[in-house]
Amino acid sequence: MEGMGMDSASSPMFRPYNQELARGYWYIIAGVIGFLICVRGLEYYQTWARLRRVQTRKSMLYPTKVDDFPMQVFATATAITREMSYPQAHPGGWFAFFRPLSSGRVILILCYCAILIYMLTNDVVVNDAYYWERVGFRGAWISVTQVPLVYLLASKSSVIGFIIGTSHERLNWLHRWVSRILLATITVHGFFFMAEWVRADFVVLELTYMPVVKYGLAAWGILVWTFLTSLSPMRRLWYEFFVLQHIVASAVFLWALYIHVPLYARYNIWFAIGALMFDRVVRTILLLVRNIRIRQAESCGASQRIGHQVELQASCSEIVVITVKDVHLLWKAGQHMYLWLPRLGPLESHPFTIASSYKKAAGCHCNEIQFAVRVQSGFSKRAHRYAMKTQETGNALTGFIAGPYGEPPSWQAYESLILISASTGASFTMPILETILACETTICTRRIHFLLVVRKRSHIDFYVQRLNIALARAEARGIEMKAEIAITGDDSSFVESETSEKTFHDEKHEQPKEHAETTTREETVGSREDKAEKMVLLDSCSASSSTSSRKTAPMASKCGCDNSEGPSGIEPSHQIEYSYQRPDIAAFLRGPVEMTGGETSVAVCGGKSLVATVRNSVASLSNDRAVHKGTGAQGIHLHVEEYCF
Repeated sequence: MEGMGMDSASSPMFRPYNQELARGYWYIIAGVIGFLICVRGLEYYQTWARLRRVQTRKSMLYPTKVDDFPMQVFATATAITREMSYPQAHPGGWFAFFRPLSSGRVILILCYCAILIYMLTNDVVVNDAYYWERVGFRGAWISVTQVPLVYLLASKSSVIGFIIGTSHERLNWLHRWVSRILLATITVHGFFFMAEWVRADFVVLELTYMPVVKYGLAAWGILVWTFLTSLSPMRRLWYEFFVLQHIVASAVFLWALYIHVPLYARYNIWFAIGALMFDRVVRTILLLVRNIRIRQAESCGASQRIGHQVELQASCSEIVVITVKDVHLLWKAGQHMYLWLPRLGPLESHPFTIASSYKKAAGCHCNEIQFAVRVQSGFSKRAHRYAMKTQETGNALTGFIAGPYGEPPSWQAYESLILISASTGASFTMPILETILACETTICTRRIHFLLVVRKRSHIDFYVQRLNIALARAEARGIEMKAEIAITGDDSSFVESETSEKTFHDEKHEQPKEHAETTTREETVGSREDKAEKMVLLDSCSASSSTSSRKTAPMASKCGCDNSEGPSGIEPSHQIEYSYQRPDIAAFLRGPVEMTGGETSVAVCGGKSLVATVRNSVASLSNDRAVHKGTGAQGIHLHVEEYCF
């Protein structure tokens, strides 16, 4: 049989048709990629057209509104696709660890499975002497044909991602599911051959005289092990171990499969090996380019030629801020990088969202990259412990970076921008906000709503001053901006947090005397009984739209931004709003969307509960407003970054 049953006496009559099916598989993959390229091209054209309209027709009221028939057809198809693909279930309680796919991903996986089921069953179910071998042989071809796709989707230097204009982390879910489907088809292949051997009573003989069968069983066992360790609970148990064993298992799997597969099908294995080696070579080259400086400009203050100076600061008991100095590279808001600190993890490289925005300079510009890392276990815990231990004496380390990775949308091409994040998810949304407000070119953005959800007030120390600066800049640019911080885990009142050592930068001074007594009395009476209170300074328009259950209290004028980085003297109507409740995401989204005459973009970064809520709310709102279906309501774009490890 030679491994997959491909060299048995009856195999040659199966081979031509199965080879044709294998070619058909890649034709379908190529067709899907071509379709995605066309869609991405239309999106790029749409973005260019919007920015062009703003540049040439300054008085245009809604530059992001679709006004020509061909693009209206595309917009309607896009809206229908979004409404079908955005919704996502989120089980709670005992099943909270499940991570259900969004409906769009479910549809895609079902279509992929339907294609494979057709390929597996077409003209194969015939009640003759070759039935078991025919099905097993077909399963073998389908399985080995999928192997290159698994490794292509796993590559961080993703060829597929580059072609269709997306990044590797947004293809990782597909890598996992194609791997699981590969396990299923390999199981079908092995089961039918094993069933044939049992029926003929020569299992022992097959295993004795056909050593390649053992390698096939080993490859199947490795795939089962990889499947089990890739499940979310197992990954969370010891993530660093998962990564290391996953790399080793992927290499051993290819070796076992190479021996198992006959020569005429081995090109699939070479394809997978080529994808793996290409990824490693490109990543190694990028690592060297990013971390070795052969020549330096005289104006450059960088002292290290190998690696970068890295400083760690414990922002609070649960967050550590990592600063990489003297970085000479460009990045976009929303991208991430891999960080390697040999002192804290000799074999560990971890991805973190870039929490700082890129700043331009005329000469040699040694930029700084910051990461706000939530303390979990393993590397993040060691980093926080090291930062606390060396806070007074200085804790500079030598680190290495790789990247940046990610293909964020053109945020400036939307009229309204809604940014929602939880805890350190603000590392994703804050640079987007700062980049839009600092953009020197023409932008379509007229309105920004920013929401940050945290459990404790100390979690926002890294962001609040930057948010105040952003409010000042938005006002200077004539952009309507609303910022809200929802603190959901603190039982303490607002006045209690003011007496804490970890207060906001703009609230360290004493409140005006005429406001202090009223504010204290109002907050202490109601805060513990009604966490829905919102301590915020509102203008008359905002106050009229607030619910009756919310109480408002004026905050000190020092909440305004008064520093050299941005305009000072923010008007009272542009203060940060603070609430002590879980925000109503649907209501938060509906307000700015209904005020928008053009297209809206929603960006969310957080845990699976927040992401699922935003997905469902956006889909429901799009359906309720009948977006691009004759009502005049414009599209709602959604970009998701989810905590996932």
